[in-house]
Amino acid sequence: MKTIKLGSLITISKGKKHTLSEVPSSQSIRMLGIDDLRNDTLIRMTDDKDGVFTCDDDVLIAWDGANAGTIGYGKCGYIGSTISRLRLHDTSNFYAPFIGMFLQSNFSYLRKTSTGATIPHINRDALESISVPVFSYDDQVRIATLLSKVENLISRRREQLKQLDELLKSVFLEMFGLHNGDVKKWIIEPLSACTEIVSGVTKGKKYNGNKLRDVPYMRVANVKDGYLNLSEIKTIEVTEAEIHKYKLISGDLLLTEGGDPDKLGRGAVWSCEIDECIHQNHIYRVRAIGNSVNSVFLSALMASKYGKSYFFKAAKQTTGIASINSTQLKAFPLIRPPLELQNRFADIVAKVESLKAHYTKSLSNLESLSGISQKAFKGELDLSRVPFKEGNNGNRITLRLCKSEIINSE
Repeated sequence: MKTIKLGSLITISKGKKHTLSEVPSSQSIRMLGIDDLRNDTLIRMTDDKDGVFTCDDDVLIAWDGANAGTIGYGKCGYIGSTISRLRLHDTSNFYAPFIGMFLQSNFSYLRKTSTGATIPHINRDALESISVPVFSYDDQVRIATLLSKVENLISRRREQLKQLDELLKSVFLEMFGLHNGDVKKWIIEPLSACTEIVSGVTKGKKYNGNKLRDVPYMRVANVKDGYLNLSEIKTIEVTEAEIHKYKLISGDLLLTEGGDPDKLGRGAVWSCEIDECIHQNHIYRVRAIGNSVNSVFLSALMASKYGKSYFFKAAKQTTGIASINSTQLKAFPLIRPPLELQNRFADIVAKVESLKAHYTKSLSNLESLSGISQKAFKGELDLSRVPFKEGNNGNRITLRLCKSEIINSE
C-alpha cells in the first residue's frame, strides 16, 4: 500500500480565544470548541472579526488538554484556542472525511506521543510523520461513507438504548406518584416487613477440614443498577450448608452495601442465569415474603431518587467510603402500591428489556464491524461492493452500502 506523510498534505494553524456573542446576529460566526468536534448539540456564536476560520474541507484536531487528539471535520466557523486546523493542500485528490477518520483510528498513537506531564499537547512532529494510505479520491469517499454509516448506526443504537432507560424511569415515576412526591396514598412500611434480608458468604474463611465445594458467586463488581454483569464470574469454596443458605433463586434482589459512593445501593434482580450461585458478604439478598412485593418494582424503587436519597442519608461514611448496614436496610421505608400495579409495571419492564436485548445485540454486531476501519485503511476491503455515483450537481456522493457489509444493523 502506497503511503504519504501527513505533513506533506496539510498546513497546521492554531486557533485563538473568542468572545461569546450573547445576542447573535446575521453577521455572527460560529465558534468551535472541543465539544463541537463531536456533535452540534450546542451552537455558540461570536462577533469577532478575526480568527482562524475552518470549512468543510478542513480537518480539526484538539491540540491541548484532556481531549487532545479528538478529531472533527465538516465544520465551519472560528476555531478556539485548544483546536488546530489541518488544511489540505489538494482537496481534489484528498477527501477531508477520509483523512479525519484515518486520524481517528490513530487516536491512541496521538495520545501516546503527546507531550506535557499535566496537560497533554499534540506532538507536531509525531502528527506530521503519520503515514496516510493513498487511495483514489473515489475510493476515499467510499471508505469514508461506509465507516460513517457504521458510526451513525452505532450512535443511533446507543441513543435508542438510552431512551428506553429513560422511558422506564418516566413510567415508574408516573405509575407510582414519585414524580411529584405523592407517595402518601400508598402503604409505607419497613422493608423487613415483607422481605427477608440476608448478607452473603465471607471470602477467606477457615473451615478446619470441612468438606467444601466450588460454586460461582456474585461479587459487587457483578451488580449494576438495573442489571447484572455476568461477563466475569468467579467461584468460591464453601460448605453444603452455606450453599443452601446463600443460594439465589429467581426474583431475588441483589443490593450492594457500599464502598465507593457509586457502589452504594446498586441493585438488580436475579433470574437464575447460573446454577447454584450464591452471593458475597458485601451484597444483601432481598427476598420477598409471600406476594406482597414484586422484586422488579423493588429494584426500580431502590434505583430511584427516593431510594438513593435514603441510602445516602442513612449510610455510615468513613474516609469517603459509604456503606449501609442490615439494620438500616431493614428500616428502609418501602412504599407498597397494590401488587397488581407492581406486576403491571414489571410486565412493562419485561417488554422494554426484550426490546433492549434486540438493540444490544444489534449494537454488538455493529461494534464488531467497526474493526473494518483497519481493513479499509490497509486496502483489504473490496470497495467495488460499495456503489458510487455522481450527484446531479456534480458532487461525488455514495448512495447506498452493500447489505452484506452491515448485517442485522437496522
